[in-house]
Order: sequence, then C-alpha cells, then structure tokens
Amino acid sequence: MSAVLIFATGSGDTGSAQAQQPIVIKFSHVVSADTPKGKGAERFKELAEQATRGRVRVEVYPNSTLYKDKEELEALQLGAVQMLAPSLAKFGPLGVKEFEVFDLPYIFPSKEVLYRVTEGPIGRELFKKLEPKGITGLAYWDNGFKLMSANRPLHSPADFRGLKMRIQSSKVLDAQMRALGASPQVLVFSEVYQALQAGVVDGTENPPSNLYTQKMHEVQKHVTVSDHGYLGYAVIVNKKFWDGLPSDIRRALEGAMKEATRYANAIAVQENEAALAAVQKTGKTTIYRLSEQQKAEWRQALLPVQQQMENRIGRDLIAAVNREAAAVAAK
Repeated sequence: MSAVLIFATGSGDTGSAQAQQPIVIKFSHVVSADTPKGKGAERFKELAEQATRGRVRVEVYPNSTLYKDKEELEALQLGAVQMLAPSLAKFGPLGVKEFEVFDLPYIFPSKEVLYRVTEGPIGRELFKKLEPKGITGLAYWDNGFKLMSANRPLHSPADFRGLKMRIQSSKVLDAQMRALGASPQVLVFSEVYQALQAGVVDGTENPPSNLYTQKMHEVQKHVTVSDHGYLGYAVIVNKKFWDGLPSDIRRALEGAMKEATRYANAIAVQENEAALAAVQKTGKTTIYRLSEQQKAEWRQALLPVQQQMENRIGRDLIAAVNREAAAVAAK
C-alpha cells in the first residue's frame, strides 16, 4: 500500500493544482473520538492546520475505522497512514520490548514519576529505538492508571483465580494476570465489549474513560480502582514521511504536537474522573476502592513480575525507572 499524500514542492509550475494541494496526514486510532486520545487527535488536527495555514490537512480516523490494533503499525510502516497513537504495549510485538516497562504493575507510584520518565532521558532513548523500524516518536500521551473489572468482586489477588481476563498483546500483562491466578486472553480492543457480553472473557483492565466510552460497564458488574498499571500512548509518525517534510512544516507540526500533548495529558485526569462518576451514576456497576492494606497485598502479589521480565525488558531500564520513583519518594 502506498501513502495517500501529495507534496507541494514549490518548484516547477507553482500555479498548478498539484502545487496547491495540501500535505495529507492520515491519523488513525482505535478508541472513541470522545476519549482523551480521541480529543487529543482532534486538537492536533486543529492546531496543525492552523500552524501550517492549510498547507497540511490532518484526517483523523477514530474507533478502528481504518485499522484495528494488530494492523495499524504495519499500515504506518508501509505508509498507508502517516500517524498513529498506539498504546505503549504495542511496541513489544514489533520487537522493541523495552517499551513493555510501561506495562509493569505498580512501577509508577505517581504521575510525577511517570512524567520524569516520559519527559526525560529514558523517554527519549526509548523513542530512538523505534527509528530502525521506520518510526519516529513525537510525544507520549497519558490515559491514566487502570482499574480491574469483572462480574465478581475483585478485592484481593485470590479473587482473580480462574477468571479469563482480556489483555492487550503483552508478555508483561500476560505475566501480570498469571501472577494473580487468572487466565490472560489477548483480544483486540474493538472486540472486547462483545467478548465480555458473550462471556468469552470474564473481565478486563482499562482506564475509566475506555471502560465507559466502550460501554464495558454495562456488561461488568464490579470495578476495582486498583491503579495497578498504566496506560499511555506514543504518538508516532512514518519516519520516511516525517523526514521528507519541508523543515518549516515539520517545525510547525512539532509545535502543534507539543501543545496537543499538554491538552491531551491535562484532560486525561478530568475525563477519567468524570467517566468513573458516570459509571457509578448508572447503578449497573459496583465501584470498589482498595484500602492501603489491600493495595500492599496486590503489590506483593505482582512484584515478581518485574524480576520475571528483567531479561525481556532489560534489568538496567527497570532499575532506572525505579530510581526515578525513589528520587520522587526522597523529596
């Protein structure tokens, strides 16, 4: 598949229709337009088109309308789309296993620790590892900490025993569910609601905004606000396309992305709080918040996952993230 984009080079017959046609960026993602990621994508479109005075047109395709989870990265590499915002777990199957550090349970005790990682040297080094795959990383977008849901109460690790829990394709998330005694089931995001409804899987993990906008709460009787894991996205672009842009256009798009990132990260907190309140308001789902003692029990059950994944993710990388957490705790 070839990319659908047309360059105005400014050379030759500048009065022709060819020269006046904008550069098209197809921005595909798999979640609803009214999630933090969906709204971030729309904000980037608005800012990018303003900053380039119409020389760039951004076409946003939400909710897997172009590509599903498993297809979108290949589509980007082939140039069929120019921009994506996949969850960070998606880079493991691509061969860049270091990104799975973001999937490790309880490795980020706070947003402050998370931002020290994504906005600092660790985040920049991780993006460099995508370049040999034909991908340029532009920004990290936040979607908050995850909760667990099922049709039975999940108060202690023992409550997971025997449950079929949906996960993204991630060796870390697989190990996480096994550590809890559950059976992990890999499913693409667009199929999760139906799988829960049909009983193909018993439960799943999500930030509140994904749970609510996909209506998963309608088929899940219990939600536990565990904050056990983090879900974030990397806004990425086809490297060949990005490197081929005129430098002034690229600078304008970088500025637009910086502002869109601030916006997306700010609304993630608000959207998740509002989504949880909306789920509670329906009365269909019981929401449970772990006590500090229970959270300590969950942490203890999930701590071995870090050690299990050292060879896969890298012991030094895991240690570097833990050092950032220790630095924040020592303040």
